[in-house]
Parts: sequence; structure tokens; C-alpha cells
Amino acid sequence: MYAVIKTGGKQYRVAANDKILIEKLEGVSGDQIHFDQVLMVGAGADVQVGAPLVAGATVVGEIEKQARGPHLIIFKKRRRKHYRRRNGHRQDLTSVTITEILVGGAKPSGKKAEKKVAAPAAVAAPVAAAPSGGDDISLIGGIGPKINKALTDMGVTTFAQIAAWTPADVERIEADLKQKGRVAREDWIEQAKELMAGKPPRAKTDQARS
Repeated sequence: MYAVIKTGGKQYRVAANDKILIEKLEGVSGDQIHFDQVLMVGAGADVQVGAPLVAGATVVGEIEKQARGPHLIIFKKRRRKHYRRRNGHRQDLTSVTITEILVGGAKPSGKKAEKKVAAPAAVAAPVAAAPSGGDDISLIGGIGPKINKALTDMGVTTFAQIAAWTPADVERIEADLKQKGRVAREDWIEQAKELMAGKPPRAKTDQARS
């Protein structure tokens, strides 16, 4: 059995297992597509010609890959006008394998290929939960009331949490605070480690020196 289909303004004579290159269709490799514009269906001496389409006829195909046509040169020249223009073009195409030719409103026998869905990106582990009570993280120089509240809302309430931040944690925290580079610039991690070791806050030390 064969059929004549119309797609992309062109007509193609196809049969099962044929591979054709047609004007680009949206989809990825493995997607099933249906051609409803069937102009003619033939099986031996039995030929159905549409007016303009064959009622109930559908051609089913599967996208093999997205491709591109040959590189073409478009050159324009006007004599004695010093006019020359050179452009290139490659047509976007889709390679399709014909799987079935259906008539009489029949449904495709094969199941539609499932699109591969990318696995969700790994979510960074949340900052470890703080013990009851927490610490006064406002003792860290650079953490004012506004940032203190934002960090508390994120679950950051202890020096130990800040001292254990990884580069990924820092990047995430700074993105949430919209303060890129602030953690390193004001040395929050080292300040947290000093406070855990019992040293006085840097801000108070600086005030005492002044």
C-alpha cells in the first residue's frame, strides 16, 4: 500500500518503512506524527483519489532526527551597477520514517513514543536545622536587622550553620539575599568560626580599638 501526502507545501509518495526528508516539523527523535492531508491511497489496482483529501485516511510516521539541507549560495549581480550580493542558506528539515498507512478512520496500532523527560536537577541540601534557641548571628559584622531576619526565615540561626557553609550554600544564600559576594567580602564564615571559639565579635573589637 502507498499514499500521497502533502506537507510543507510539497507532495510525497510514501509507503510503510519509507524514510523521507520533509520541511521541518516540531518534535524530537522518537515522536509520532500524523499526516492528515492524504491526497491518494493505492493498494495494487485499488486506488482512492481524494477530492481533495481521502476521507478517513491518515499516514503515521516517526521522527528519526532533525536535519538540515545542503548549503546553497544565493548570488545576485546587476551589470554595470557595481551591485553584488552573496548569501548562503541551509533549509531546516525533518527525517521521518513512515510506519503505517491507515484508511477508514482506523487508529494507529503503535503507541506514541514517550518523550524523554530530563531528571529533575538535584536540589541542594538545606542548611542544617538550628538547635533550640540559636545564636545571635547579628554579632557577625555585616549582618544587620534586615539580613538577620532574612537568614532566620531561611532557617539560619547559629554560628555553626554559617561556619559549615559550602561554596554552593554561599551561592544560594547570596542569591536569596540578592547580595552577591557579600559573604566573602565581609568574611561571615570566619567570623562565625571565631565566635564559636569564644572570641569577641569583630565589630565590638573594632569599636574598642577606636
